[in-house]
Amino acid sequence: MMAIDKNRVLNVREFNAAAKQVIEAGLPLLWVRGEISNFVGAASGHWYFSLKDEAAQVRCVMFRHKSQYLDFKPGNGMSVEVLALPTLYEARGDFQLTLEKMRPAGMGALYEAFENLKRKLEQEGLFDATRKRTLPFLPRQIGIVTSPQAAALRDVLRTLANRMPAVPVVLYPTPVQGDGAGQKIAAAIRAANERGECDTLIVCRGGGSIEDLWAFNEEVVARAIAASRIPLVSGVGHETDFTIADFVADLRAATPTAAAQAVLPDSAELEQRLQHSAQRLARAASSRYEQHMQRLDYLQRRLIHPAQRMLQQRQHLEQLQQRLQHAQAYAAQNHQWRWQALRQRWQAACPDVGGHQMRQAAYAQRLRELMMNDLERHALHLKSLQQHLQHLDPRQVLRRGYSMVRDAQGRIIVDSAQIATGSRLQLTFAQGWATAEVQEKGGD
Repeated sequence: MMAIDKNRVLNVREFNAAAKQVIEAGLPLLWVRGEISNFVGAASGHWYFSLKDEAAQVRCVMFRHKSQYLDFKPGNGMSVEVLALPTLYEARGDFQLTLEKMRPAGMGALYEAFENLKRKLEQEGLFDATRKRTLPFLPRQIGIVTSPQAAALRDVLRTLANRMPAVPVVLYPTPVQGDGAGQKIAAAIRAANERGECDTLIVCRGGGSIEDLWAFNEEVVARAIAASRIPLVSGVGHETDFTIADFVADLRAATPTAAAQAVLPDSAELEQRLQHSAQRLARAASSRYEQHMQRLDYLQRRLIHPAQRMLQQRQHLEQLQQRLQHAQAYAAQNHQWRWQALRQRWQAACPDVGGHQMRQAAYAQRLRELMMNDLERHALHLKSLQQHLQHLDPRQVLRRGYSMVRDAQGRIIVDSAQIATGSRLQLTFAQGWATAEVQEKGGD
């Protein structure tokens, strides 16, 4: 916030800028409740209106990049709650609220409770796809948890009857709105599981406001759905309505009618599919029959009289006998040739043992001489290294009267700048060591 000299005369722009700084620094981002009046939706997408109550009003602006995310269109006379930053429009000196969020008045607590419970159950894994079960393709009996007076019940029953009227339906009546409705819905779900007479459950009701649907946002309902052993479909509200029950259920349907369509296949469609399958089966059977008939004809043409077959087999055996005799004779001749060749190669490859022994003795003598020469050379080199190492041994320097100085951390001191007065030093001599304290030091 800029400092202002009270004796200085400000122009209007400077005054408005200073006032804006004071307002924005003194008032944080906050929620304000009021009634909309003089609402104007500009072509740019920005909204301008006043927020008023019985005693006062304030100008408001909500820019397009914020207003486009609202799921409702505000209008004159609507009570709303806005999250806004108080500021001053410098060009006209108008005090106004710049809006970040807007919601219908009284809905804030419900939305917050909805988000908190959703976050909690999601962290517990109740929304995980891995725990959701597949609905049976053709259920034996379907259970419906809803109010007997609900219009959604009539839509569901009509849809089920149109799709497959032979499948029986059991109603588990319960209020779906009002005080205690959540507990009663949960009790109806548990009763359906205890009775075990259905293999698919539908929990449904028609559309309405968030207050009307709130029973399906209660934790007791969510946990009853999660604990259900029977696969459960949630068909609550309209397509744009989402409840906690939708997230926990094995399947979420956009409407009650869609829920009925999801749990039961259409009998007319099934009949048509069966007809197509029957036609394909008939064609496949006919094709297989024709293939077997053709194969039978082929085998019949290949069938030969047993006497002719025996004659053919005898001729074939005679041919095999002749081939076997020729093969045996050829193999014996081949083995004879190979034996002679191997004998000649063995005679040519017999080693000269005496010559190898003489060469081996000469190599051994030469190896001993080389090893002795190498040992002498390495001994001379080692003696040279020992002498060189003695010249570099720091103890030789210490024996000439020098000493080695280290600080308390063991670092070698070579400059007085490395130590301070009062430092403790360790002195190493040619024989032994001592500790000293610096009383005085000097430079070069």
